[in-house]
Amino acid sequence: MQITNSQSAILRKGSIISACIVAGALVSAGLVVREVVLYPRTDDAEVTANFIGIAPVVEGPVMELPIHDNEFIKKGTLLYKIDDRPYLYALQSALAAQAALEGEIENESRRISSQVNGIDVAHAGEQSALANETRATDEIEIAKAAVARSEAALKQAQADENYATANFHRIQPLLAKGFVTEDDVHKARSTSEAKAAAVEQAQSQLLLAKASLLSASAQKQQAVAEISQSQAQVKESAHSVLVLAPLLAQRESRASAVRLAQYNYEQCSVLAPFDARVTNLTISEGEYAKVGKQLFTLIDNRNWWVLANFRETQIGHVQPGTLVDVFIMSDRTTKYRGVVESASFGVTPDPDVVGKLSEGLPEVQRTLNWVRLASRYPVRIKIVDPPPGIFRVGQVAIVVMRPPHRQG
Repeated sequence: MQITNSQSAILRKGSIISACIVAGALVSAGLVVREVVLYPRTDDAEVTANFIGIAPVVEGPVMELPIHDNEFIKKGTLLYKIDDRPYLYALQSALAAQAALEGEIENESRRISSQVNGIDVAHAGEQSALANETRATDEIEIAKAAVARSEAALKQAQADENYATANFHRIQPLLAKGFVTEDDVHKARSTSEAKAAAVEQAQSQLLLAKASLLSASAQKQQAVAEISQSQAQVKESAHSVLVLAPLLAQRESRASAVRLAQYNYEQCSVLAPFDARVTNLTISEGEYAKVGKQLFTLIDNRNWWVLANFRETQIGHVQPGTLVDVFIMSDRTTKYRGVVESASFGVTPDPDVVGKLSEGLPEVQRTLNWVRLASRYPVRIKIVDPPPGIFRVGQVAIVVMRPPHRQG
């Protein structure tokens, strides 16, 4: 069978077309591979947001529960109210105890103020007693000197009396013999009598000086007793002043009790800390709320993220700040803008590959699988300006990295 020229031309054209198709397919495949590697995409992604479990700080019956499950609430909305009467009574009791302490401190301060004045008076009395003791000591020394002088004067007077008396007795017999005159005898008698009177006067002065000495000694003893009494009063008054210190130390304790009671009272009414969506609400009014037991959950409606898992061969092309297109499974026609915030640097190692990491030596598998799957690392992508009421935690998402010319 011979092939005509026209048939040969058709075959050549067919070969050329087939070659072009194959070349186009190869180029398209290369472009697709390049696009997928440089600008990766994944449908292994989920929408997520921050959420918190609401658990009471105080316990008691729930009196008010104005919210509903899956309801959107604004910041500051009342979430629930626990019966606050026991906590109000505790606050009033703490305030009363604090006021009682302040009153006791005030009364004790007045009493101590008077005692401080008593200390000053006691100090003054002590100084006066010390001065009296010093003066009495000086008077004792003066009295001792006076006694010594009086004793010396008495001895001198007694000696003069003895001489005058002896002279009188010697002259008197000479009058009968005419050796002396009556005037001489009279003078000798007068002198003897005068000396006897001087002796009596000296004895009186000695007794007076001794009496002064005894009086000065008594005054000194009295001054010493007054000193001891004043010092005891000073110590007693100073000890009474220290009684205020324990009361002042109780101030912070009473203030702390008031602050704690105030805090517990305020925690009976709980407000929404941010714009949120209520979920998992399974209680009603009358439920007895216990401390730390979660009542429901709040989903933070202010920020939404997508957690997308990229293969380790793609993760190098995912950099923070890269813009991405986000689609959700329930509406693939609507595109949302996102920006890469961070990429994970670790996942749990596969025990079938590395074995179990335990104490001692690592346990490595003896048999190995020849098929190696690339590890996937979660990438955190923040959704820019998320519209309200669209996103739900756990939605399946599709993430596509934008090429450089679409990053703006």
